[in-house]
Amino acid sequence: MKILFDTSALVAGVVEAHPAHERAHDWLSRALNKRFRFLVAAHSLAELFAVLSTLPVSPRISGATAWRLIRENVIEHAEIIALSKRDYTRVLSEMAGRGLSGGAVYDALIACAAERAAVDRLLTLNPAHFRRIWPQYAERVFTP
Repeated sequence: MKILFDTSALVAGVVEAHPAHERAHDWLSRALNKRFRFLVAAHSLAELFAVLSTLPVSPRISGATAWRLIRENVIEHAEIIALSKRDYTRVLSEMAGRGLSGGAVYDALIACAAERAAVDRLLTLNPAHFRRIWPQYAERVFTP
């Protein structure tokens, strides 16, 4: 089984203070133990760094600590799905054509990576966002 984690699931999985930590960490632990193929969109690496290093937790997560968490929990274990210029232009065109705008584009890029990798599931804490922008695969979207 191939499961792509979106940024929200990754944040919850590595931040103990996150309300969904236990549920997400369980999935992350299974991924790290190779219970399924663990995939992450390349875009999520940058988004994860940005979120972790600005999260309002105490103590603050420094850039160095954010990088360590990403390296140890994602880079060393996950298959990173990179998008091409063609993927980006298709996503932007589809967004515009469907009247979608703003931050939904980031979820659309993650959904594009999931589609490109032919995942069985997309793990997210924001299922409604993904079902809206990826309706043709809504049954593959699930929460930890």
